[in-house]
Amino acid sequence: MRPYGCYRGFIGRLSARPRPRLRLILAAAIALLLAPSIGVGVANAAAPTSAASSAHVYLLRGVLNIFSLGLDDLAAKLRRQGIPVTVANYLSWSSLADEAAAEYRSGRARTIILVGHSSGATALPDMVARLDQLGAPVKLAIGLDSVFRTSLSGRVGRYINFYVANGNGEPVARTGQLKGTLENVDVGKIGMGHLTIDKSEIMHRKVISAIDSVVFGGSKQAAQGLQPEASVAKQGAVAAGDATARN
Repeated sequence: MRPYGCYRGFIGRLSARPRPRLRLILAAAIALLLAPSIGVGVANAAAPTSAASSAHVYLLRGVLNIFSLGLDDLAAKLRRQGIPVTVANYLSWSSLADEAAAEYRSGRARTIILVGHSSGATALPDMVARLDQLGAPVKLAIGLDSVFRTSLSGRVGRYINFYVANGNGEPVARTGQLKGTLENVDVGKIGMGHLTIDKSEIMHRKVISAIDSVVFGGSKQAAQGLQPEASVAKQGAVAAGDATARN
């Protein structure tokens, strides 16, 4: 309080003699005193871009757009978290890759995530490789029961292939050009089927958990109490690993 009182007395004495030079000195002193607080106000007004808005999730439906409608529900859940989502048919994977790469280069999207069901899952390895060629690495890709054998190459932070081994699902094979992690997870033992895997609430929780761990660094996942994929084995229903013997 003493320093402020001294300043107030000094300014009061200057104000009592309204000479032009003193008025200029007074104005300069007040400007110097206010400058730090103005700078702080401007800095606080600039809010950083949120982690959610800097990500983009691409959801690829399967054949005819009528067997993967569970992806629409998944998209709605992700959008409620503030994450931008694009839902499209698997046939447009190449143009979507070009779009995603353009967003990445512009800085609008720094975290690219892919999810596909059925033929959409089959297209994911090609989309990963295409984005790698375009200089836009994929942070996470999740396949839901591809029914064709595929192999994975290029850069990807994490690739999870959920498939129904007792149906027509196929694991994804690792190639020597792969830079990233690959997990093949058999979900047939927990009752998943090809036409239900995209609509299952259990699978939605697994997919969102994996996405949140990438977008929010695990904090969102912990807050929601979602199980990370590594803990699924505790249910006694997972057979994970790289499928090198089946391709």
